[in-house]
Amino acid sequence: MGASFSAYLYLIAAVMFIMALRGLSSPETARSGNFYGMGGMAIAILTTISLPEVNSYGLIIAGIVIGGGIGGFIAMRIQMTALPQLVAAFHSLVGLAACTVAMAAFYNPTPYGIGVPGNIAMGSLIEMSLGLAIGAITFTGSIIAFGKLQGLITGKPVTFPGQHILNAALGILLIALVAWMATTNSIVAFWLVFAIALIAGVLIIIPIGGADMPVVISMLNSYSGWAAAGIGFTLGNPLLIITGSLVGASGAILSYIMCKGMNRSFFSVILGGFGGEAATGTAADNGDKVVKKGSADDASFIMGNASSVIIVPGYGMAVAQAQHALREMTDMLKAEGVNVRYAIHPVAGRMPGHMNVLLAEANVPYDEVLELDEINRDFAQTDVAFVIGANDVTNPLAKTDPTSAIYGMPILDVERAKTVLFVKRSMASGYAGVDNPLFFNDNTMMLFGDAKKVCEDIIKTMSGGH
Repeated sequence: MGASFSAYLYLIAAVMFIMALRGLSSPETARSGNFYGMGGMAIAILTTISLPEVNSYGLIIAGIVIGGGIGGFIAMRIQMTALPQLVAAFHSLVGLAACTVAMAAFYNPTPYGIGVPGNIAMGSLIEMSLGLAIGAITFTGSIIAFGKLQGLITGKPVTFPGQHILNAALGILLIALVAWMATTNSIVAFWLVFAIALIAGVLIIIPIGGADMPVVISMLNSYSGWAAAGIGFTLGNPLLIITGSLVGASGAILSYIMCKGMNRSFFSVILGGFGGEAATGTAADNGDKVVKKGSADDASFIMGNASSVIIVPGYGMAVAQAQHALREMTDMLKAEGVNVRYAIHPVAGRMPGHMNVLLAEANVPYDEVLELDEINRDFAQTDVAFVIGANDVTNPLAKTDPTSAIYGMPILDVERAKTVLFVKRSMASGYAGVDNPLFFNDNTMMLFGDAKKVCEDIIKTMSGGH
């Protein structure tokens, strides 16, 4: 295949990747966005293996078959509740891939046209070292994120005295090592960059608390893109540079949007530890306070006599796979003339868009699903706020308690509704480990149980079956 023709195909693939990002920006076009991405990747792979310098098809095809088989198997079996940690795990593989390519290019640079062992061009060494460092940070950082999301590591911020000073020192050391490697072709410097970056990846992510993990996933996505772009320069592959830049830029933009939505500092996310500044205080001692427990009959009566209901979904809905039962319940309410809408917090669930995907899967109309800024003021004029499996994103302590780990995060003001129906399995705190005083409010009624079962019981009551 000629160089000009392969460049033309790479351009088509790049345009399809851009169309994929555009499609994924909205639930209505997400399906077509995925198809654009799949088509672009198919063109990219076929074009790459058709290049004249490629002469080892056996290993390439074996890698595609084995990797594709593993990926397909995981995708078919994965539950929606485990999608955030799956994304984190996949990010780690992207980072590791960038590191292995850097290693291959450093020890055998001749096929890449960047020099010979021990005498690699300085520009290529800089590109290679940046890809290596960012890839290593992405690798270990994503593993820590996976561990937190999977419950293998505590979701609370892990901090220690002098943490920020240590992170800053490691950053300065990495820059010095990159300079050493770029000017001397030093093997020692190469492996020190790799080792220090691995350590930095761990230290950047462990101080971040559970409530902020969706932002972390988005930022790690950005890191993986920049790592790929850096290696793209080393390989001289324009499509890898474009694709990595698209992923890096889109991940950074999404992180910035989410930081604004959570009142967090964007630079703190990049540097790590933004969840570790706040103390780990929880709600004040609830003493002898009691909660008001309700039943499906109570919920059916209250919502059936309401004129407006706002549904607030959270991770508990995802765990119970309650989205279909929830939609059926809301359809019955709408048939009775109740105005029903859904309120989505930017970090509801454990990754950006988690709740939107679940509701779209249940065919909830897109115009009924509103973001925090669009609907938050409406709670004060709403009869019922039906909170199903959400916790931290409704916790008033985010506005009132400076010692709370979630302080400063904008929340959905569900407490301003006339009645709050709270569906939860128990009185346990949310993922951030912070108690929610909203449970004890006079206008709150707790509906204890599995979210799907609670919705099904409400449906039976509304339809007259007991």
